[in-house]
Amino acid sequence: MLEEAAMIQFLKRFDENPFLVKIKGKEYKIGEGEPSFTVNFKKVIPLNDLVTSTSIALGEAYMDGDLEIEGNLYQALDHFLGQMGKFSTDENVLKKLIFTSTSKKNQQKEVSSHYDLGNDFYKLWLDETMSYSCGYFKNENDTLYDAQVNKVDYILKKLWLKEGMTLLDIGCGWGFLLIEAAKKYKIKGTGITLSKEQYKEFKERIVKEGLEDYLTVELMDYRDLPKSGLKFDRVVSVGMVEHVGRDNYQLFIDCVDKVLKEGGVFLLHFISALKEHPGDAWIKKYIFPGGTVPSLREMISAMAEDNFHVTDVENLRLHYNKTLLCWEKNYKEHLDEAAKMFDERFIRMWDLYLSACAATFHNGIIDIHQVVTTKGINNELPMVRWY
Repeated sequence: MLEEAAMIQFLKRFDENPFLVKIKGKEYKIGEGEPSFTVNFKKVIPLNDLVTSTSIALGEAYMDGDLEIEGNLYQALDHFLGQMGKFSTDENVLKKLIFTSTSKKNQQKEVSSHYDLGNDFYKLWLDETMSYSCGYFKNENDTLYDAQVNKVDYILKKLWLKEGMTLLDIGCGWGFLLIEAAKKYKIKGTGITLSKEQYKEFKERIVKEGLEDYLTVELMDYRDLPKSGLKFDRVVSVGMVEHVGRDNYQLFIDCVDKVLKEGGVFLLHFISALKEHPGDAWIKKYIFPGGTVPSLREMISAMAEDNFHVTDVENLRLHYNKTLLCWEKNYKEHLDEAAKMFDERFIRMWDLYLSACAATFHNGIIDIHQVVTTKGINNELPMVRWY
């Protein structure tokens, strides 16, 4: 009884959106007004677990089936996660989890743990471009595929590419951006990734598209770029800087500086936060080990140190909310196939991940920014964004 009372008392802090808690035949209403969702606890979560990490305690309970949401998971999380500022995280207890090593070896392992789950798994719920980053929904009826094509097209336009230019993609994923750049602008492109699965798939796509004369992909850490001797007219990085760690943001920008030609354009597309924080413990434990969300201001500050002039900043937050909801819908439609690859705990974990991320973008817990910069002064770019 005491444990149950302590858990309910803890949950009462999340009273902005009323919800119902069910446990062992009893019901507790939290907040004023009509409950917007119901949480059914099969067992009590100890107070100590909730205080050490609210997100790990609740996340693991959901993964284990000890916590069920009655109704739509995303809608419940959308109501609940707007109050993430009230979550408890004991950084001393979770130090090793929250602040991981930024060594090359460890970061290779961390990246592999997420992106090397298998190309067949990602093909279940990504669109056919295999784009695993925020889409760009120009029109209300755009499909996920339309949005990913729009996003790449938009980025390539912002880079102001011309035939014969050289383009580096840091964290190139499965290569769609470079493939489109080579086809539409006839650029010479290089992609780098730490994921063996992405490297393998991208290599196959280059051959399939007949782009061997235009594109190459390397298994390479961004820190090895300066000694590569390579120089580029343009550099792009989409959804990768979140993996380098707060201590390495300046180093990351320094490495871009070393390989970008004077007057060159650098576009950085990244999940961002309003202020600097170490990140969510559950996400770090189960989804993105070592992942840290930069603030917009710290990335721009690092750019200024290397004389990068910011020409454009755009927030695509609601586009990522919609992208994630598309992924979650696709994932749910392919649960049977996913269940042949992974166990029930993983299946529930991945659903929670996609739904929770969609909710955090909707609530402005995190944003996503595209920042366009030039190395030094470039007076050749158009004066307006809508080029």
